[in-house]
Amino acid sequence: MVEPAPHRLDDAWRTGLRSAVQREVDAFLEEQCLRRLADAGVGQTATVLRNYLTGGKCVRSTFMYLGWLAGAADDDAALRAAASLELLHAFALIQDDVMDESALRRGRPAAHVTFAGWHRGRSLPGSAIRFGESAAVLLADLCLVWSEQMLRDSGLPADDLARCWWRYDDMRVELAVGQFADLVNDAAALPTLDAVMAVLRRKSGNYTVRRPLELGAALARCDDEVIAGLGAYGELIGECFQLRDDLLDVTGSPSLTGKPAGVDLVARKATSVVVMAHRLATPEAQRELIELTRLPELSPCDIERLRTLILQSGAVDGVERMIDERVSRALSHLDALEVSGAAAGALADMAISCSERAA
Repeated sequence: MVEPAPHRLDDAWRTGLRSAVQREVDAFLEEQCLRRLADAGVGQTATVLRNYLTGGKCVRSTFMYLGWLAGAADDDAALRAAASLELLHAFALIQDDVMDESALRRGRPAAHVTFAGWHRGRSLPGSAIRFGESAAVLLADLCLVWSEQMLRDSGLPADDLARCWWRYDDMRVELAVGQFADLVNDAAALPTLDAVMAVLRRKSGNYTVRRPLELGAALARCDDEVIAGLGAYGELIGECFQLRDDLLDVTGSPSLTGKPAGVDLVARKATSVVVMAHRLATPEAQRELIELTRLPELSPCDIERLRTLILQSGAVDGVERMIDERVSRALSHLDALEVSGAAAGALADMAISCSERAA
């Protein structure tokens, strides 16, 4: 059970909320998931799933619960509903690691890497890499199913849940369509910043902040004006969250982020910081950036040179300004809303936390 919300939802309250969310997820794992995974016949599935469901910041579940608190009091069923997004996020992370060929997640081997090692260690027939990717996709599919099951069985009234299903479906479709767009995201094509932001918004931004907020508020029976205002705030802060992710890919440390640096650079993705570098670089640097992003494969030296060109262009400061401007606009939307002071204060704090995070 989450502790009753104080007048000000401070860091201690958010830490307590994360702990409460983790307890709900752990209970659902024990009651619904682990026994079924034992029937799969593939070792490491329970460990892999636990790895993806622990150690996170519970950003999406926190925003969903804050959406609830914008119109209702603390409620255990609403907490369980919000916690279900951790399983949805595990689904997205596992698939994302396969698509990006990421070796690490939160400082541990990614799902497909672990499963490939399990296959290799038993000298099973076929490709260990292909097996690992297949097993990871199947585990992700289970997380997608279990997320909806946990939401449906949260204990919230069916009439309240009925108001959220179309929003829940839209969020999942938007996430998948955004991932499709990301698959063909190629820095060599020199897309506009507007085009990159559209992919960023669909793939991650809305799914991280806007849609969870709207879901929680709809479940709490908030009126359309409040849901729209929270959505406007959420879209901007979701963009900030992903813009920071783009910067961390260039400037972050694996010891902080839990995943290799430069993953997007290696994949030649047209992230906001890469496109901003093209926009701000000198003509000579622009030509070198284009040459590097059109290479069929980038060596470690190429990656380091690409990072240097980005840093020298002023792109990092440019994206930082984009983040600051969005935070300011989001807080203006928040000021115009009639929600509880505690929820409003927590959302203001979350805006800063999401935009300034180091991992």
